[in-house]
Amino acid sequence: MNQKKSLTVFAPAKINLYLHVTGWRDDGYHSLDSLAVFADVGDKIRIETAADFSFLIKGPYASSFDAAGRDASPDSANLAVRAAWAVARAVRKDLRVRLTLEKNLPPASGIGGGSADAAAVIWGLMEWWDYTPQGAVFLPDATAALGADVPVCFACRPTVMRGIGDMLEPAPDMAEIPAVLVNPGRLCPTAEVFRKFDGDFRANATVPEALDGFENLLDFLVEQENSLTPAAVAAVPEIAFILEDMEAQAGCHLARMSGSGATCFGLFRESVEAQAAAEAVALNHPEWWVRAVTLNRVERY
Repeated sequence: MNQKKSLTVFAPAKINLYLHVTGWRDDGYHSLDSLAVFADVGDKIRIETAADFSFLIKGPYASSFDAAGRDASPDSANLAVRAAWAVARAVRKDLRVRLTLEKNLPPASGIGGGSADAAAVIWGLMEWWDYTPQGAVFLPDATAALGADVPVCFACRPTVMRGIGDMLEPAPDMAEIPAVLVNPGRLCPTAEVFRKFDGDFRANATVPEALDGFENLLDFLVEQENSLTPAAVAAVPEIAFILEDMEAQAGCHLARMSGSGATCFGLFRESVEAQAAAEAVALNHPEWWVRAVTLNRVERY
């Protein structure tokens, strides 16, 4: 019997260090090629013992959810809630918990917030009910059914993503990387960005066997791009200003947009440089969401 009273699980931001659109699929979706890593900033999921299931949202972005996003039913528009019901059905458990989402990441921002929340719920409930990934035969189907980014967010490690995000390969070992994340505070819906995309398709990148040093990682990344950037800039023009601002910061070796936008990142060699850049950007643009982070330093709880 489960003796836990509460469990808090971290749902880290997913950062696409590059993202190529590689073609069209027969189902009408675009096929992609990307290298995803995770930051030490994110949302939090809290699971507590309760008589019945309930769902609460708090945090700086709680007000961004409408009634459908706060719905606690199995048909909720919130991926975290649907994930909870999916796991309960799969393991045949009564969902007698209070689920609280602390929403710290901007919504619709290209850093996997909703998918990371769903993945954290799955991870947390498996821990809650004493299931291991190896023993959870339902896990691949459950994560994939919730969305293309949920499996990689569940894995929560550097990963090469292809297809629609359903083809995952572990990336080579990578060191911790100081970075700055910046979001202009405007929604950048994924579907709209893909509708606006009219660029050339790129081939899958050949990922080097070694990415554990800053220089060899940078040498690889400068030859890549985010194919969706022009389309995202058309939807949210502030993205172009963020990239210009990041490129101007001392110590920034690469500035790029993550995912379908609007969050952008800058990579730095030293954490002190990243912190100084974040402070400068935040001072000049107090309306932007700005965080100095470390990539590849993530603990679930």
